[in-house]
Amino acid sequence: MADHSPQKSGNDVDITAVSDGDRRASLNREYGTTNTSDSEAVATDNEAVSHALQELEGTKIRWYSYLKTRDFWIVLFIGQILALAITSTNTFSSLLVENNTSIPAFQSFFNYVLLTVVYLSYTIYQYGPRKFGGILLRDGWKYFILSFLDVEGNYFTVLAYNYTNILSAQLINFWAIVVVVVISFLLLRVRYKIFQILGILICVGGTGVLLASDHIQGTNGGPGANLLKGDLFALLGATFYGLTNTFEEWLVSKRPTYEVLAFLGLFGIFINGTQAAIFDRHSLETGNFTGPVIGYIVGYTLVLFLFYSIVPFLLRIASAAFFNISLLTGNFWGTVIGVRVFGYKIHFLYPIAFVLIIVGQLTYFLAGSMLGDSKKPWLGAAQEDGVAGLGTAKLKAINEARRRAQLADEVNQNQTATEQV
Repeated sequence: MADHSPQKSGNDVDITAVSDGDRRASLNREYGTTNTSDSEAVATDNEAVSHALQELEGTKIRWYSYLKTRDFWIVLFIGQILALAITSTNTFSSLLVENNTSIPAFQSFFNYVLLTVVYLSYTIYQYGPRKFGGILLRDGWKYFILSFLDVEGNYFTVLAYNYTNILSAQLINFWAIVVVVVISFLLLRVRYKIFQILGILICVGGTGVLLASDHIQGTNGGPGANLLKGDLFALLGATFYGLTNTFEEWLVSKRPTYEVLAFLGLFGIFINGTQAAIFDRHSLETGNFTGPVIGYIVGYTLVLFLFYSIVPFLLRIASAAFFNISLLTGNFWGTVIGVRVFGYKIHFLYPIAFVLIIVGQLTYFLAGSMLGDSKKPWLGAAQEDGVAGLGTAKLKAINEARRRAQLADEVNQNQTATEQV
């Protein structure tokens, strides 16, 4: 990913660091890369970033301090935007089914096309064809795996609803949270605090209240055509989702967002297109593609594109675990939308469940550091293996290092002025 040419790109960051010996070093390099031709300056820079991270983490805080930061409210807000977006895609899917158009694989195809058109174009513009080709040859297999997991997660989750009822499918979707927590703990060395575990459990409990409300009202979808088969599909889909979220968090912490989304879209076109050609061929041949149906497909694509574009930011500033518990409010937003679109009625347990899930998300960040989940343990003490992108702990530390350097400059200038007087 490193480009050692002297030209700057839109991702270059200028870091000015002051070491203990008052030496100054200035680096121009791409996010998340190192300049091997100036290893001493890189070491000085990493040391400055490490000190800044320690200062940010070592700040004396109360148990609720992170909840008062701008980052927390951004995380909470973005999580609800994503929950609303995924609920909107489910609404468009339901409208397609109501219009006798069931194309679970094909309806996601245009999202991958749009991701490719937007982000692949920008990636090639940033890197140039030669560098892009090198990344494709070196790291293409990683992005192929990410795309495969993402496509299959979408496909099997939608397929499950054709065989099982809504209650069973939504209960099994909790498995995605388990997968994220276990994989993050075992492979990414994430160590969850007691409040994080408690927050996840409260969120799950809140969703349990939502599902209980659905069961009481008899809106769980009935017995299902083949519960065992549907539940296995739902379990498989949840597993793929959990793996996708964890793998994507790892990738976007190391690489620019536009690069990850570019390759996700590129490989997604081929994987999803092949799957749609095999399994959705009959539906495409006999489908009733009227004006409203095309409108629903366009709406589904645009909302899903927005969802995919925002997710990397949340994975950077928070984590895959928080991302998944944020989506648990989707059932509540689904009912709110359903009141207008499908004539649903809100059961009194729904607001209670929504509040429980939000309380769980608040609990998740109690007694943590001022960096929240943005500092990733797999990136090193100075986050030297990571990208300095929007939302990352590394960028926060760089800004802190700059602030410290500016303060040091002001002190030196004041001392010099005093001595001259």
